[in-house]
Amino acid sequence: MKKIILTSLALLVLIALVGCEERKVIQYVEVDEDPARPQGVYSVTADEAVYIYWLQVQDNDLHHYRIWYSSSAAGVYENIGTSPDESYIDYDVYNGVTYYYAISAVDQAGNESELSYETVYDTPRPERYNQDLYENVNFASISGFNLSATGEVVPYNSVTADIYIDYDAGLEAFFINAADVDTDIQDMGYTEDFDEIGYAPSDGWSYVGWTEVIVGHTYIVWTRDDHFAKIRVTDADYTNFEYITFDWGYQTSTTDPGRMELSRPQHDENYLKQDIKTKEIKIIH
Repeated sequence: MKKIILTSLALLVLIALVGCEERKVIQYVEVDEDPARPQGVYSVTADEAVYIYWLQVQDNDLHHYRIWYSSSAAGVYENIGTSPDESYIDYDVYNGVTYYYAISAVDQAGNESELSYETVYDTPRPERYNQDLYENVNFASISGFNLSATGEVVPYNSVTADIYIDYDAGLEAFFINAADVDTDIQDMGYTEDFDEIGYAPSDGWSYVGWTEVIVGHTYIVWTRDDHFAKIRVTDADYTNFEYITFDWGYQTSTTDPGRMELSRPQHDENYLKQDIKTKEIKIIH
């Protein structure tokens, strides 16, 4: 009888121990990751403005983008604004000064991506529209053009002229001429708009120093003082054969002459895909 009682007590103790065993509850917590960093960032140069564009970040709870600026590619980037969509216009710029840009994405919870990989830089420059310039035989005093700064109509043989216009009656065509042997010119072909040609070529310049005027074509001029300009012809007087009309932009950078960007700059391959722009070096205002 005693043995049976002891066995029963042991069984009760075992049941009690099993009943007191701690239960472990595994909880799965969903981690809200940072959005992907923006890609495909590029800029379009304007007059005292820079237009910045990028591809849409595919994130279900994306809220907005932050735009960052620096004075150098590897420098500290400062936040200059936000945008709800994939574009931003920076008006707080000076012509002739180079600016570097990057973009980050922010979701509904406030999580922020790393800055975009692309090294995007731009140097805004003056541009003007609907400029008339006359042929040099009958209108010698208003047939030349000085592209520097705000532009100026000058005589075709002025020492300040970069280009001038003439009309060939035999060929029934206008021509744009480089004003001296140290100025180069190149026809870039037909363009849909003024911003289509964004970067000056490194070769292909006219060896004769002139090229025929064709409405809708864009021309690049490399001036004697190592600046680049572009001209897009919008009209030509084929009734009285007196003038052409064009839009123009001129790269004014004095600290870094020879900058070739005229609208959309190339990316600097030395900095591509280097993660030098991270949250740790951002200055947040």
